[in-house]
Amino acid sequence: MQEFRKLASKRVAKASMRFFKTAKGEYGEGDIFLGIRSPELRAFAKKHVALSTTKTKKLIKSKYHEERLLGLIILVNKYNQADEPEKELIYKLYTSVFKYINNWDLVDVTCPHIVGAHLLNRDRSVLYDWARSKDLWTKRIAMVTNWWFIRNGDLKDVYKIAKILLNDEHDLIHKAVGWMLREAYKKNSDRTDRFLKSHYSKMPRTMLRYAIEKHPEVQRQKYLKGAI
Repeated sequence: MQEFRKLASKRVAKASMRFFKTAKGEYGEGDIFLGIRSPELRAFAKKHVALSTTKTKKLIKSKYHEERLLGLIILVNKYNQADEPEKELIYKLYTSVFKYINNWDLVDVTCPHIVGAHLLNRDRSVLYDWARSKDLWTKRIAMVTNWWFIRNGDLKDVYKIAKILLNDEHDLIHKAVGWMLREAYKKNSDRTDRFLKSHYSKMPRTMLRYAIEKHPEVQRQKYLKGAI
């Protein structure tokens, strides 16, 4: 979309490449940025919510990070306005393009609003398959999708999926698990603390720090010192 690419900035692109770790050996290795800021991107997505599904899917498959994000946000906006049959189609489209949802922002700002919203009152067994995937981003989708359930007071899966990912080696999974446990704590502190007390000694440090960020300081220090 040429109109979209006119928003590009080389300076912003250079900063984004550093921020999203695109150097050799980093998690975003080889990703290409146009240099379009998030507020402009979201405004463009809102304006083009009527874009055809075919063109939206083409955006999601773009080599440019921001075009993939644009397509995914358009898909979220479409889902919010769709009837039930259309929502089913959008969910199936989203889950068919995991290959292109390949950085943490692409995951975090979209999967709760499509996968989470769609599975809130449906079978969620697929999340457990994704959590056991070898793909970093598929695993993160399995975890971050819980944000939607948590905000709706449903915590039945967050601890189970956290447990599956407890020994994962990647920092971005540690952060995702810790983040969701922190959100769960805000909804049900007692239940979350029971989980943490059983597993905190085995947690990667980053995961634990994220998980206990909202705890009272005295309790937080006890967790960090292994004194719970």
